[in-house]
Amino acid sequence: MSEPKTRPTKVTLKEFLASVADVQRRADCKVVADMMQAATGEKAVLWGASIVGFGRHLISYANGSEAEWPIVGFSPRKNDLTLYIMPGFSRHDELLARLGKHKTGKSCLYLKRLADIDTAVLDELIRESVAAMAPRRIGA
Repeated sequence: MSEPKTRPTKVTLKEFLASVADVQRRADCKVVADMMQAATGEKAVLWGASIVGFGRHLISYANGSEAEWPIVGFSPRKNDLTLYIMPGFSRHDELLARLGKHKTGKSCLYLKRLADIDTAVLDELIRESVAAMAPRRIGA
């Protein structure tokens, strides 16, 4: 298997956020970055061109190979602010019910803007996600 295309870069969070054109999306990203840094105790790392990640864990592929990936992260996509919640959402029904307007994928939480949600609930969701990933965490 070849190396993953999305790898850590040297671009800083400040540099990356300066490239986010939408002022509100940029401000929302800063809030989310602060939450994720507080939850992981680690600084942001830009993975590839558009994913801001915090902490690291190993993901395993079907062929037995492994690669590093953030414990938690986000990306300011065109249509949504996408948060990457690695353990998924199966154990978070109660939190999601209180969160506010959102959509989910397997490990993705899609938000239009933070004004649509309860940020205290989001912070709790991020912290619980980071705690659930603790056994798989590397380099902390």
